[in-house]
Parts: sequence; structure tokens; C-alpha cells
Amino acid sequence: MDESTTQKIAKNTFWLFGGQITGRILRAAIIIYAARVLGAASWGAFSYALSLAAFLTIFSDFGINALLTREGVKNPELRRHYLSTSLIIKLVMILVLVIFVFIFGDRLTNLEEAAALIPIVVFIFAFDSLRDLGTSMARATERMHLEAIVNVVTNLFIAVFGFIFLSYYGTASSLAWAYAIGTGAGLVIIFYIFREYLVGLTKNFDKQLAKKILTSAWPFGLLGLMGVIMINTDVLMLGWLTSAEQTGLYSAAQKPIQLLYLAPSLLAAAFFPTLTRFAKETGDGFRNVFEKGLAATYIVAIPLTIGGVILSAPIVKLLYGVAYMDSATSFAILAASMLVVFPATLIANGIFAHEKQKNLIGYVVLGVLGNIFFNLLFIPVWGIEGSALSTLINQIIINVYLWQQFNKVSPFSMLTHLKKMAVAGIIMGFVIFMLNSFATPVLINILLGGLVYILSLRLLKEPTLSIFKKILKGPTKAAIE
Repeated sequence: MDESTTQKIAKNTFWLFGGQITGRILRAAIIIYAARVLGAASWGAFSYALSLAAFLTIFSDFGINALLTREGVKNPELRRHYLSTSLIIKLVMILVLVIFVFIFGDRLTNLEEAAALIPIVVFIFAFDSLRDLGTSMARATERMHLEAIVNVVTNLFIAVFGFIFLSYYGTASSLAWAYAIGTGAGLVIIFYIFREYLVGLTKNFDKQLAKKILTSAWPFGLLGLMGVIMINTDVLMLGWLTSAEQTGLYSAAQKPIQLLYLAPSLLAAAFFPTLTRFAKETGDGFRNVFEKGLAATYIVAIPLTIGGVILSAPIVKLLYGVAYMDSATSFAILAASMLVVFPATLIANGIFAHEKQKNLIGYVVLGVLGNIFFNLLFIPVWGIEGSALSTLINQIIINVYLWQQFNKVSPFSMLTHLKKMAVAGIIMGFVIFMLNSFATPVLINILLGGLVYILSLRLLKEPTLSIFKKILKGPTKAAIE
């Protein structure tokens, strides 16, 4: 992988991580505060409603965002037509889903408090869906700094209004309105940034292009749907099969893991434009870039997985207090899933870059059916721990399948890249286990464990560290230009 390619990926990753980490820290702050203020039952109702919004958002997209990014990279001259056509398709889908919600809204949940939030959820999902389309345009033009700005502003609005509304009202509905205001602000900003592309919206709409978008996007849309199902079905099924309090406990364990799931998504997004370009060429360019990206996901996944499993109880206590300690085991099981989940996003993007997205259909079907099956099997027996175990087992099964499918598209090797990372992870795990045994404060333990891991990688001369060195230096003037 040459220096200019590495620099471009580093620049993209810098902005995506910078924007998302800043935004998610703000979101995490309001989530932790809300869980403490609302209590497990009301927090469970809100989490259920937010999971419903996530489902609606993915149904209104169904692969359009990813396709807009890919085609915007490949065909810069058609960006206006792709954006206009995609926007009109999305508006129609959103309208259909809004009508569906208003007709069947009272049947979407058995939780009374969650049902009261559904009208607000409509605003959240509509604003989120359109905002995501705008950020896909930012990725297509490889101006990830714009996406970073929008993410920070969106989450800042959610956090500020969330703290204000919860302080005055202390209800789940007040928090839901804060989310609606924040996502609406993000939508206004991203549309203002790309307003020049929206001039002549109906004129740039292309019926033939709409047909191409719908036929090409749906396999990747299934992948997005599977991702949302894997994350949100647990909460929805717990809401049906258990109580609002149990749902709230599981959601508390799940939220930090969801935040960490963001890391591979951002890495995959940063690598995707480069993978798309190399996929059209012969030679080892694609394989080299892909293996670098996969190594980058593992170098992050290994310490997070080990640390999450060992420190699950003190982390839950730190974030939510003693009232949520029953969720610690679920947190540990979900943390173990990161080692399996992290590579999946990049592998799926690699398949999509080769335009072999139909290879993902089996992966999606296995993921959806498997998650529902294992939840039905384990939740009645083990409750929230059963739901977490369902996620872990299902992820292992479907990701073995995904690796096999990608190896057919583009053979690759990974074992040699993992040896040094595994050794560094074992050393770190031993250190944090011993520190935890002596009741070391969890934040100090995490800090020391991270330092030990990085130092071990440096002593072992792990080459993947060079990518993160470039990211931490930030985008150079030449890279921005």
C-alpha cells in the first residue's frame, strides 16, 4: 500500500473517528445520565422505542446510502443524479413507513410507556434517515470532515437538550424529544452543506437510475437490516418476552458495546473508497489494502474484548451504579462478541466493493433467523444473559460463513497478522486481571492496560501501528488538498 493511499485512508479515518468519538462521548454522557434518572423500567421503554426507530431507518434506506457512496466514488459526474434520485426514493419510503406506523403503531409494543413514544419516534427515524443520506454524499466526495461536523453537532444538540429536558421533566418522552431535535439539527446542516447538489432536484431525478439503485442496493440493504436486527432484536424480544425492567438492564449492558461496534464501521468506511478503486484493478492492490484494514480492526478488537470481559462488573458499576449490576454478565458476553463482529463490516464492504453483494444474502438470512431462533431458545431460560449468549453464538456461526464467502471473491490471509497482537493482548489481560484482583479503580486499570498493550505492540514491532500513527498526526495540508 503506497504512501498516498495510506495517507488518504489515514485522513478519512481521522475525521470519521474524530467526529464519531466526540459525538458518541456526548451521546454516552446523556445515555448514562438518562439511565440513572429514568430507572431501569423507563429506560427500557425508551430503549425499545429507539430500537424501533432504528428498524424504521434501515427500512427507509435498504442499501441506498452505501450505493450512493460507491457510485459517487466511481462516477463523480453522476453525483447530482444519484443524490436527487436517491433522495426522492427515500422520501417515498419514509412516507410509506410513517403511514404504516400511524395505522399499526398501537400493535408494535406491549410496553405502555414505549407506545406513548412512537409518535416522537417517527420524527427521529425520518430525520436520521435523511441525514444518513447526506453523510453518504460526504463519503462519496471523500470529505469526511463534513460528516464529522454533522455528527458532533447532532450529538451535541441531543446531549444539551437531553440534560435540560431530563432535569426539568425526568421522563422518557422528554428524552425522545431531545433526540428528535438533535437529529433534526443534523439534517438541516448536512442538507445546507450539499445544497448545490439539490438544485434541480426533480430535474435530476432519473427513472432508469432509480431502477438501477433499487435493484443494486437491496442485497446490501439486507446486510444493513441484518445489522440492525442483530443489535435491536434482542431489546425488542426482551420487551415482548420479559419486562421493561429486564429490557432496561440489557439495554444498559448493550449500549457501551454498541458504541464500541462503531470503531470497525468507521475503519471500514475509511477504507471503502480505496477498496472500491482497487477492486476495479488487477494485481495485489486490493488484497494488500484489505489485509491492512482487517489488521487494523483486530488491533482494536483484541484489547476491547479482553478488557470488556475481565472488567465487566466494575465497568457497569462505574457507568450506571449498583442498581444495574445484574447486567454485568450480559456485558461480558457481549464484549466477547466484539472479536467476532469487528472484522465483519470490512469483509462485507470488501464484497460490496467487488459488486458481489448477492453473496451476502445467505449471511443475512442466517443472521436474522439465527438471532430470532436463539433468542426464543435462550431468553425464557436465562433471561438477559440468554439474549447476550444468543448474540455471541449467532455471530460466530454467521461470520464463519461470511469469511468463506469473501475468500471465494478475493482470497486473503490473516493468521500472520494476528500473532503479535494476540501476544500483546494476553500480556495486557494478565496485567488488568491482577490489577482488578487488587481492587484497582477501573479507570486506572483501563489506562494502564491500554499502555501495556501499546508498549507490547511496539516491542513486538507490530507494523499495523503505523496506520494509527498517521491517524493521530491528523490530516496534513497535502492530504486535505
